[in-house]
Amino acid sequence: MVLKGDPNGYPTKDEIADYLEDYAQKFELPIHLNTEVISLQKENEIFKVTTNHRRYMANKVVIATGPFQKPYLPPFAESLYDQVYQVHTSGYLNPSQLQDGSVLVVGAGNSGAQIAVELSEDREVYLSVGHKMRFLPLEIMGKSIFWWFQKIGLLDVHINSPLGRLISKQSDPIFGKELKHLLQEGKIKMKPKTESVSGDVISFADNSQIQVQNVIWATGFYFDYSWIQIPNVLDHRGKPIHQRGVTPVKGLYFLGLPWQYRRGSALIGGVGADAEYLINDILNH
Repeated sequence: MVLKGDPNGYPTKDEIADYLEDYAQKFELPIHLNTEVISLQKENEIFKVTTNHRRYMANKVVIATGPFQKPYLPPFAESLYDQVYQVHTSGYLNPSQLQDGSVLVVGAGNSGAQIAVELSEDREVYLSVGHKMRFLPLEIMGKSIFWWFQKIGLLDVHINSPLGRLISKQSDPIFGKELKHLLQEGKIKMKPKTESVSGDVISFADNSQIQVQNVIWATGFYFDYSWIQIPNVLDHRGKPIHQRGVTPVKGLYFLGLPWQYRRGSALIGGVGADAEYLINDILNH
């Protein structure tokens, strides 16, 4: 299959979907769709994976569920009046699902930034940010910034290097300059960190308050591995214990974690190197 790609030379979403489907058919991969894993156990060196349809037995298991598992909502979200429409970014589709009136976007990662820009076309938008934002262009000299990241080796910076440790502690930049321009023009109004909610009144860190008809929570996600019923896999925070995706439990691996080893570990364009490392470990053991 030939991938024509977008103007930057990267494959489009439809091309990727078609490619993956062709790949699965060519190698006759037994993919089971609409299957939810309920529990993972290990007995007598054999992994038992219970799903909503059947149970699987395996000598080795790779957990590749990615970083976006359970939407996080601040506890005070429950205090919003029912008349105020609220939705997490994971459930946001388009502006038509919102009710008329102003909107507050809480959180300024790239998802929150993009939604705020989209909604500012025809309604009053507030953006609540708890950290200093950094902006980077989407393109440099006609090439995607991620193309440049790959070329200069930034996506291959590993977590144990001084640069990797520095980058991993910083929040991600906002890609694209649309939000920056709209903030400067006053078409999107900046608010500090959201501190509390009472009815339809939202309060911020500077003691200011607003009333809006819609709230979009761009507050990220958290890991949920409660279905893994095997000791020594998770730490006290519920996060995987691993070295480059290899866990202390023989035959159990993780893939696609943020900073699993490299800056690009959780990105489609960077996960391949980690997958290769795991495959070599699996074949050697």
